[in-house]
Amino acid sequence: MTTIEGSVALVTGGSRGIGRALVAALYERGAKKVYATARDPRSVTHPEAVPLALEVGDPASAAAAAEQAQDVTLLINNAGASVNANFLDSSVEDVRREFETNFYGPLLVTRAFVPVIEHNGGGHILNVHSVLSWIGLAGSYSASKAALWSQTNSLRLDLKPRGIEVTGLHVGYVDTDLTANIDAPKSTPGSVAAQALDGIEAGAYEVLADDISRQVKAALSADVSALYPQLAA
Repeated sequence: MTTIEGSVALVTGGSRGIGRALVAALYERGAKKVYATARDPRSVTHPEAVPLALEVGDPASAAAAAEQAQDVTLLINNAGASVNANFLDSSVEDVRREFETNFYGPLLVTRAFVPVIEHNGGGHILNVHSVLSWIGLAGSYSASKAALWSQTNSLRLDLKPRGIEVTGLHVGYVDTDLTANIDAPKSTPGSVAAQALDGIEAGAYEVLADDISRQVKAALSADVSALYPQLAA
């Protein structure tokens, strides 16, 4: 089991939204140090956080971050993009850009930090997914998050013998800049962060942070038309 108190964490995309809430929640639970990454580290506002420049899709940037943060025991892959490219009409480059951030980004950061976490005696990785990991309503975004979900499941098996636990966090709408123009029930970033850290400390394989995530996950065993009522029209 991972204990937040006394841990050294790194949160990608730690300057806003869920990432910023995770940084605050980690300190509230007694984390010793929290690195908060951003493309521009000056955007990190938490007074205790250690700002760190990181472009998640750049292998050299991921390696440089790992070199600067050699004491990390808890990695949270939160940074992501929302391109929502349509598979028929959008540029293939837009689809590829989504995967570069949402799939290859966490992979590159994880590969850079696994030796660090292992050297420090083991620890934990949290990957931030989406309810859209399980339902293809957002084109390239859904596909990239589905791929990340599969990556998380594979890494969980690969990293268990190395003393590193892996949790996947699934969320629907969260009240952040990303959903500012969406009129629907939303979770607060603080609530999502609290549930995520609860899951880490409990050793949960997955955290389903809201009703919609729980409902869609439960429907995966049903016929495809249960998830896509449009097919019955």
